[in-house]
Amino acid sequence: MTVTTVTTELTDALTAAALRWEEVAFRAGPADRPEAEAGVRLAYRAAGLTEPEEIVWVGSPLAGARAAALPGSGRSVRDAVRTVPWQRARAEAHTALGPADWALAWSLTGGRLWDPVNGVVARIRQGVTSTEESQTAAALRASTLDAVLGQHDAPWLALFDALERPETEGLARVARSAGWWWPFERVAIVCERPAGLHRDGLSRLHRADGPALSFPDGFAVHAWGGMPVPAGFAATMAALTVQRIDAEENAELRRVMLEHFGYDRYLAESGAVPVHRDETGVLWRIVLPDDEPVTTVEVVNSTAEPDGTFRRYWLRVPPSTRTAREGVAWTFGMAEADYRPDRET
Repeated sequence: MTVTTVTTELTDALTAAALRWEEVAFRAGPADRPEAEAGVRLAYRAAGLTEPEEIVWVGSPLAGARAAALPGSGRSVRDAVRTVPWQRARAEAHTALGPADWALAWSLTGGRLWDPVNGVVARIRQGVTSTEESQTAAALRASTLDAVLGQHDAPWLALFDALERPETEGLARVARSAGWWWPFERVAIVCERPAGLHRDGLSRLHRADGPALSFPDGFAVHAWGGMPVPAGFAATMAALTVQRIDAEENAELRRVMLEHFGYDRYLAESGAVPVHRDETGVLWRIVLPDDEPVTTVEVVNSTAEPDGTFRRYWLRVPPSTRTAREGVAWTFGMAEADYRPDRET
């Protein structure tokens, strides 16, 4: 396809590609090994390389990173297989579309998928290194950075797919069929897709009763609302108390616990005193050890519920917020002086 502008037809194609590749990115279950291997060989040929003599399958990115880090793996050809065709496809599409239409095309595909998919990538990389000694962890992290991300290259592949870029067809075939992989001169290491993947409504890794992400060889990632947590952490959430939250030394885990416990409940049970109050709401600040304070504005919905009650909401605002009005204004992207609504709903 020769593309020079984002037409209605292309907009539809870009949107459809984003939906297809979103499904690919979060697909779990056994890899289609014959199709993935065909994609690997095509990617090598497209790069002007001899096909790998051997394709080795592993059960997870952890196993793949370990295998790729071994001295006998040989010379990496990732640049030729992935980086060069990627750069060519991007450069030619950008030139054809121009800056404005390029930005629109990206927003409809990769921009839509970038945050949720890379949230998974970040959690996997963290999981790969979390149980290793520092020297080994550094080697494994470097190995993960040298991987072709397979299904998790979905943001860019969605764009290239919609634009029908031939340079990336081999990479796309692998991505539709398998997980991360490492191309070397004589061997390619390819890993299975996740055996299970669980997300919340915001597409973040999340599961209360087990690992949010698991692979066939036992490698797993536990997460709550996208945040990495220890195995068994979710089981402790039902018995949370103010004292347990305050005693948690890990600031990230403490924030997860606080969000689950509820700001309103924490404020009530901790005996907190409001910082400021005006006609827009009440400003609260929760001071936490070794962390920035959690600052929220309590507001009341001006529209009654069917039972006649008025629902209260707690809106997270920057720690530097000084007044309730400033906090409410911030949630609308406005300065305090400019926030003067005629009527609140």
